[in-house]
Amino acid sequence: MARFHLVLLIHAHQPVGNFEPVLESAYTASYLPFIEVLERHPNVCVGLHYSGPLLEWLETSHPEFFDRLRHLCERGQVELVGGGFYEPVLIAISPSDQREQIGRMAAYLERHFGARPRGIWLTERVWEPSLPSSLAACGVEYTLVDDHHFLGAGFTPGQLCGDYVVEDHGATVRLFAGLKALRYLIPFRPVDETLSFLRQLGSEHPGGMAAMGDDCEKFGVWPGTHKLCYEDGWLEQFFSALESASDWLETMTPSGALAAKPPLGRADLGTASYMEMSGWTLPTPARERFELLFKEFESRPDAQSFLRGGIWRDFFSKYSESNLLHMKMLRVSRELHRLTTAGRIGLKRRERLESARTLILRAQCNDAYWHGVFGGLYSPHLRTALWRALVEAESILASSMQNPEYLSACEQIDFDADGRAEILLRSNSYAALISPHDGGTVPMLDFRPAGITLINSLMRRPEAYHQRLRSAAEDAESDGTSIHDQNRSKEPGLADKLVYDRWPRNAFRLLVFDAVRTVEDYGRLCLEENAALAGGNYSVIGAGTDQALLRLEGNKNWSAEKEFRFASRKDGFDVTCAFSIDETGSAAAATTSDASLPAGDGTPIAKPGAEGAAPASAQRVGMEVVANMLAPDVANRYFEGAGNRHPLGFAGVITGDKLDITDQWQRVQVTLEAAGAREFWIAPIETISESEDGFERVYQGSQILAVWQSEFSGIAQWSATLTMCVSRISR
Repeated sequence: MARFHLVLLIHAHQPVGNFEPVLESAYTASYLPFIEVLERHPNVCVGLHYSGPLLEWLETSHPEFFDRLRHLCERGQVELVGGGFYEPVLIAISPSDQREQIGRMAAYLERHFGARPRGIWLTERVWEPSLPSSLAACGVEYTLVDDHHFLGAGFTPGQLCGDYVVEDHGATVRLFAGLKALRYLIPFRPVDETLSFLRQLGSEHPGGMAAMGDDCEKFGVWPGTHKLCYEDGWLEQFFSALESASDWLETMTPSGALAAKPPLGRADLGTASYMEMSGWTLPTPARERFELLFKEFESRPDAQSFLRGGIWRDFFSKYSESNLLHMKMLRVSRELHRLTTAGRIGLKRRERLESARTLILRAQCNDAYWHGVFGGLYSPHLRTALWRALVEAESILASSMQNPEYLSACEQIDFDADGRAEILLRSNSYAALISPHDGGTVPMLDFRPAGITLINSLMRRPEAYHQRLRSAAEDAESDGTSIHDQNRSKEPGLADKLVYDRWPRNAFRLLVFDAVRTVEDYGRLCLEENAALAGGNYSVIGAGTDQALLRLEGNKNWSAEKEFRFASRKDGFDVTCAFSIDETGSAAAATTSDASLPAGDGTPIAKPGAEGAAPASAQRVGMEVVANMLAPDVANRYFEGAGNRHPLGFAGVITGDKLDITDQWQRVQVTLEAAGAREFWIAPIETISESEDGFERVYQGSQILAVWQSEFSGIAQWSATLTMCVSRISR
């Protein structure tokens, strides 16, 4: 009987912006011991992919690791596989950036290991039918997706013991089908179960091939797997078993398999990622229904394969924060492309533009754009790293343009591609986005001299796993089950901390609420504020290079205005929001439309004070700012007001009309001045999210409300001003 072949493609990745101790821990727990075991089994051949951020770190921190990889490559045991250098989801970036990402990785591997890669690791196995032409244009000969992609296109499991040719506009690439069964067997089941599975395939498909592509982190980083793989010896036993089965089973590198076997035929696949991702991308109510439906068909794998779920792009509509970051990245990338193709460029300017290009490529790292068990959208430090790269790149481009109109300009554009125009204001000190249709708020505020964005928070939304958190008891420590099957918490009582925002976490949101409400209500998101004033559709009355005037028309009883003014200073900038509410009846009485505005989870809220209900007797007015300086409990980042200093995780009241927010690490200070206000209410924004280590609470910045204590009821007009002064400081 002809020997069966096994292709293992192991992928190792650390995102841009991850912490040094995390990388070092992953190296010690997984990357190094995996190679050490592989070195002891010279007849086991694998494909290895290391993402660019990880390679850069390894080159600096553990150059000896490169020596070991070179040795494994030289003896033909390892094939290094390419990809987008900074691990982008390829369909989310422009064709020119695809070429740059893949080309950089190919050049890097050739420079350090002596050979250009023939294939790539496809980030998150996100596939779209147009990819073959893009990949072929970059010199890519093969990649790997999941069997889920093939099964959904009508293939049967028995047809997946080999590779296929995929085509777009005449360009072709060969495609491996990674088997989900192997992903769940390795390394979570006994070694003999994996060998039995492969032997069965070999008997049914003599001379055939099985492929698996999965994360190196499952061999040591995922909970319980270091003990399983190395202390208990699972990986050593597995490689030994593969060598012992050499009479009927042979491991091959991906290129070796393609050279030894012709493709099984042609495949035309639809848009897809791996099966778990197809559920994560869906809006929460749809994801809950999808998971129930998938479970219902557990006994019908033939039917399960046609349950497609969502696509990776759905994350941009599911999470507005991801979409905003993505649109910012695309805009800066387009501007760079325009500059570099406009004509001759001097050497010094070219060097600056190349540094901007690298920053943009770094900002395409996929993790902070999505959320599942892995994706890092809920990780502020990962979002911050990408925002920082874009702010720095945009500053370089602005200075390279030598165009005063670009340095100080105002545009009304659909920045976030939602069909409604925003106002984009920029200078050499700041870039600000105003969203008239979301309460005239500010979702983006960049401080260019410090290279940071100041808001960068996250709306607290219902997630499908929150119900699992509520209903599940604390699980015992895992002994190496797949992370998809775990239900762990990093601390007790997380279910009690679940709250959901009514609005995106933007700055300068106008909140009018009942005077009986307290700072505790504010922290629990129970102000029951006037929905139209807070999140209504404001009209743009006028906009210029450093100002914007917005107006909200209510019912016949009231209206509101906001005027933003920006002013650059040598060490920073100021933004002033002057606002007023005009009324002839009860200023707080919500209109009929107020009752139909959605909450953050998509559930309509019936407002007290809606038409037909008795209005509240007295109201307070607040103007909310959101700021995220990342670290809630370190000494060099703090609130300061009324002579007292508090860590950023502080919740409570600070009296007075002035508040400082200081970040000595990033060298920035934000001063809020609210003339006439008597206090600031502060509450941390904390999300409860799922990661490979379990459920965790994450600080996403602070919500800060300047509160004017004078009761607002029965007067013709009420007005106030909130100024945010942003400054560069010394450490």
